[in-house]
Amino acid sequence: MIQTEQVIQEVKKMIKGKDTSICKVFAAMLAGGHILIDDVPGVGKTTLAVAFSQAMQLENHRVQFTPDVLPADILGFSMYQKETGQFVYYPGAVICNLFLADEINRTSPKTQSALLEVMEEGCVTVDGVTREMPEPFLVMATQNPKGSAGTQLLPESQLDRFMICVSMGYPDVATEIEIARGKSASEGQETISPVIDAAGLCELQRVAGEVFVQDEIYNYIVQLVTATRNNQYIDLGLSPRGTIACTKIAKAWAFLQGRDYVLPEDVEEVFPDVARHRIVLNTRSRAAHVTELQVIAQILKEVPQPTAQK
Repeated sequence: MIQTEQVIQEVKKMIKGKDTSICKVFAAMLAGGHILIDDVPGVGKTTLAVAFSQAMQLENHRVQFTPDVLPADILGFSMYQKETGQFVYYPGAVICNLFLADEINRTSPKTQSALLEVMEEGCVTVDGVTREMPEPFLVMATQNPKGSAGTQLLPESQLDRFMICVSMGYPDVATEIEIARGKSASEGQETISPVIDAAGLCELQRVAGEVFVQDEIYNYIVQLVTATRNNQYIDLGLSPRGTIACTKIAKAWAFLQGRDYVLPEDVEEVFPDVARHRIVLNTRSRAAHVTELQVIAQILKEVPQPTAQK
């Protein structure tokens, strides 16, 4: 669709040379999923979230996660008002369309767990009162790589709530020269034009969700997921939530390619991003110096693709 192409072009004004990352993040948004960006500081993770919020006129809030951030800062809190004799709820930062959790693995597990309900159920419960989130609601979190100073691993239960995990990576030589010459993301920020609004994104999500999936494609996805549970290098494979996530984003990826049906190539393209943060490798993998992406690549090679009819 023309609108999706325009959104991508607007985001590219701020993010140079990362077309694949932009498209995959947008696909996750169209699938209604949350995004985890795992990479070193300074490669444009936060800028990417800001660019999407501007191109789609989404209300966005950003929290820099540090060890002293409290759950109430995220979810909100109730305060007693003496004049009225009632408790009044003050919304937290998460009440928005696009919530950017910057460096999420630098805060305490208690604060990280505050996001579990809102990411899965789309609602916030404070003092026994449940409040619905606005539509659409998306979380884009960034984390620094394992072993960085001051970081701690996210629990598997929270990682499973993120539809995909992507890495921005360093720019290529030509792009970095362009940045060094002054054509940086800060200049492009002023030129981003809104393409759609929150209601428009909801409509795109609805259309992407109607993309057709053949039974052979469903079977292919389940075979890939099952292979992660029976691999010699994997202790913990994908959960059924991972199966659902792979199906949804495969639909959205096909939609971005201009098709109303899913091909095996769509599943193959998005499966590493769905699986990399959900699998837990065992000691055998460390002895063999095998990474998550290498294991996933081997699974994709071993599981035969179906011959889908277009």
